[in-house]
Amino acid sequence: ESRAVRACMERARLDAAGQRVARRPAVPDECLAEAYGRCGLVTGQYAKTFYLGTQLMTPEQAQAIWAIYVWCRRTDELVDGPNASHITPTALERWDERLEDIFAGKPYDLLDAALSDTVAKFPVDIQPFRDMVDGMRMDLVKSRYQTFDELYEYCYRVAGTVGLMSTPVMRISPKYTGDPAQVYKGALALGVANQLTNILRDVGEDTERNRIYVPLDELAEYGIAEEEVMNSSLRRQDGTMDPRWVRFMQFQIARARDYFRQAEEAVDDLDVKARWPVWSALILYRQILDSIEANGYDNFTRRAYVKKWKKMASLPSALVKSVASEFSGK
Repeated sequence: ESRAVRACMERARLDAAGQRVARRPAVPDECLAEAYGRCGLVTGQYAKTFYLGTQLMTPEQAQAIWAIYVWCRRTDELVDGPNASHITPTALERWDERLEDIFAGKPYDLLDAALSDTVAKFPVDIQPFRDMVDGMRMDLVKSRYQTFDELYEYCYRVAGTVGLMSTPVMRISPKYTGDPAQVYKGALALGVANQLTNILRDVGEDTERNRIYVPLDELAEYGIAEEEVMNSSLRRQDGTMDPRWVRFMQFQIARARDYFRQAEEAVDDLDVKARWPVWSALILYRQILDSIEANGYDNFTRRAYVKKWKKMASLPSALVKSVASEFSGK
């Protein structure tokens, strides 16, 4: 994590000094336009609210964010998609090689070309991308996490990295006079918060794949055995949850909210055009935690989600937050 933050900041420094080496892919403009168009379609299909927020960005920024999103989605699907059972460490090594080629201006296919063009245009560093692939390797070999430190490393790799990838595109506000590392760390915290939320939402689904992501030592602290999670016996016959699980989930949710709070502190340090999609993602994802609570902490038989009307009602609030700081001097 620290290495990636340092690498991102060094890349930004070189860019500001006019010393960054950019390797543009040898792809015709019309092909790049098609590539970005496809990335936009995928983002619009799978991340509708976030896609809407990118419409406030410059076209170049929006396209770059779509390209990053699509690469992350393709990477995640290697271990979590329909062909996940056939993925081997060797396949991830090949994906690593493709990543190196993307940054060298030698994309393998059209979608890779969009990212290759993006990293040539913006000071995006390769290290967070490498770290994300390492996160996929963890999913191949690890189905339990003993401590939160172990889980945090996973969350950073598969989700915190996205913040480090995106910040150079979204850009730090020219009005910001603090340490840029704090902005990168805030972006990282949002990714970790989102992943912790995913984990708490999907406890039941993950047991079907023989996975428990919540820390085993913390389960033990609340008197909960691994077997009770795996066989869903924490849900009682009357439909309520075992009080031990309720207390455990309250602790987990409080920690996830703390990471959202850390992320909030940095959102307004981004360029104003980038704030709305980030605020939208933060507000909407945090509401999933509210839904878990509303479901009585039953994340075994009930999937927590935010209703469409509530999502739409949250967008104006996110927009207000994204512009309010402009009038407060930030």
